[in-house]
Amino acid sequence: MDILLASGNEHKKEELQRLLAGHTLHLPKEFSISFDCDETGLTFEENALQKAEALKKAVDESGKEELKDMGILADDSGLFVDALPGELGIHTARYGSKEGEPILSADEKNTLLLKNLKGVPQEKRTAHFVCTLILLKGKKKYVATGIAEGRILEEKAKGNGGFGYDPVFFCNDAGCSMATLPEGGKDLYSHRGKAVKLLLKQIENN
Repeated sequence: MDILLASGNEHKKEELQRLLAGHTLHLPKEFSISFDCDETGLTFEENALQKAEALKKAVDESGKEELKDMGILADDSGLFVDALPGELGIHTARYGSKEGEPILSADEKNTLLLKNLKGVPQEKRTAHFVCTLILLKGKKKYVATGIAEGRILEEKAKGNGGFGYDPVFFCNDAGCSMATLPEGGKDLYSHRGKAVKLLLKQIENN
């Protein structure tokens, strides 16, 4: 299946492409398609659906024949830190940024997170990632959610793998920081990897 990803994030595309082996992922910008989505939902599923529907509308309005049979995939994900209730979650991407201000870089957000958890003991640094995927294909809608349990480290890991909050997230299943896993290794343990596995099962059973 050719799939159009509701994102402009190259890292996300690379990760999802590995996970969706056998399918081909494209970014909207490859077809000069742009779409806007305010992401006003209160859950990851609501936000993912908003992104998928916004991209579908942009594709329909473009009139481009090569896109009409593609699946449309959107995700919304975030990090929950138990010691900082309500601060991340669906607001993860804008963590540390005030309304109207530029979004902080990944490194700046990680630095801020470690600062805000300074002095919090290991047993209270528990956290988990959540990812919800929505695939629209014709009249069908597939929804899958994956969760990765772990904790926030006391300093950034020295690994170069992953992106986003991976350098500060210790994954329980992997037994190490997400950023220290080899390329592709993260796929076995990540919230996105788990969500994709569930999504593929749904596709195969329909």
